Amino acid sequence: MAKIDVSVETDDQPSPPPSHPNTCPSCHSHYRDDELERSLWVCEQCGHHFPMRARARIASLADDGSFAEEATELHSEDPLGFFDLRPYTERLAEAEMKTGLADAMVIGRAAIEGRQCELAVMDFAFMGGSMGSVVGEKLSRACDSAAEAEMPLVTVTSSGGARMQEGILALMQLPKTVAAVEDLHDSGQALLCVMAHPTTGGVLASFATLGDVVLAEPNALMSFAGPRVVQEITREKLPDDFGRAEQNLRYGQIDAIVPRPELKPTLSRLLRLFDAPD
Repeated sequence: MAKIDVSVETDDQPSPPPSHPNTCPSCHSHYRDDELERSLWVCEQCGHHFPMRARARIASLADDGSFAEEATELHSEDPLGFFDLRPYTERLAEAEMKTGLADAMVIGRAAIEGRQCELAVMDFAFMGGSMGSVVGEKLSRACDSAAEAEMPLVTVTSSGGARMQEGILALMQLPKTVAAVEDLHDSGQALLCVMAHPTTGGVLASFATLGDVVLAEPNALMSFAGPRVVQEITREKLPDDFGRAEQNLRYGQIDAIVPRPELKPTLSRLLRLFDAPD
């Protein structure tokens, strides 16, 4: 009897529906927006930390009504006339519409449990939290403001690195932010850095690792290049926690891993310590 080929091509089959953004990728628990807001965007079942937007982060850290935003007039321009699949100006406009932010960092004066500080918070939703000229300028201004007001600076980072659409101008923000942090330290003020997932590339290689105290959220990726890129280059199998906060803590790269619900009281204690008289 002749054999009949009954194989079925599946290339045209519909793809499975995308996972809901409020579904925990670790334990698959599903939440409403208001449930995640109450839990600071942390899964109550397994402790997975969902991405947190900059303004929500500020609201979770700063005392009610204490945050006064600065440098709101700064907006990215297109100095290189960059165009890949779409013009850079179009990508910027889309990011502003999507996030309601002028760029990937928000800075301002705040109080954390009554302790005054300067606050600089990044938002990964704005073009992957990439650092271009505006982010570098805002961080520099935050350092200057903290030094002038004689108060510490608290940064919360979440970034894919330097913004490629600004080329060398983006890379120049690395030494610029490092110099700004050095000026802050010269003024006698402290820098407290908190790394959220992910903090990579030029941000990790500049101001994010220069804190007097460096904290990270659980399982945050903190690596100059991601594990997939490193594995392709080295041709070696990497540990499961490569570049994660837990590995960085073991190697002494950070001082502590702090779950998000404990971050505000932890920063408050640190601000109190740095405000103590000599």
